[in-house]
Amino acid sequence: MRIVLATRNAGKLHELSRMFRDAGFALDSLASVGFADEDPEEDGLEAFATFEENARAKARWFAARLPCTMVVSDDSGLEVDALRGGPGVRSKRWSGSTASGAALDAANNAHLTAVLGDSAQRSARYVSVVVCTDGTREWSARGECSGRILAVPSGKGGFGYDPLFWSDDLQCTFADATPEAKGRVSHRGQAFRRMLRALSTAGGPTA
Repeated sequence: MRIVLATRNAGKLHELSRMFRDAGFALDSLASVGFADEDPEEDGLEAFATFEENARAKARWFAARLPCTMVVSDDSGLEVDALRGGPGVRSKRWSGSTASGAALDAANNAHLTAVLGDSAQRSARYVSVVVCTDGTREWSARGECSGRILAVPSGKGGFGYDPLFWSDDLQCTFADATPEAKGRVSHRGQAFRRMLRALSTAGGPTA
């Protein structure tokens, strides 16, 4: 079965490709199926209140334009207790930067560091919700991992807020962890493994 991953994030595509391949699924990018730059936002889709609503809206939008194709989408973000769960669903553009890739990550990390300042409350969690649909059937799964936000970034790997996110499970930042170690405990790894199990059995989500 071929599956289209509805993301423009090269780091996310790279991170998930091996997981899908090991489970027996071929993972296609949006560009490989003809969506070079078209996104739901161009069709008037606005951000919703929860990770699940965002993931479902994006998966359904692409599935409606790719008949007989399985589309999987996730919405992931960082929830910081001192920020009352923020940036949450706004994680990607929280800093207000219009950049992309590494420049956007740097802007978001700098903003998070500045907003938290010297706050002693730095507990946080990464959350991911995955939705998969072929336009008729639909599954969802959730993953979550806990940690805290460092005052100074550490590590060269990962993407997003990884250099600031100290993982309770790994005892290092996600940016310092190997891709394999991160994948074993990450919010996204948990959610996608549950989704892959659901697809493998052609049943419902195992979460």
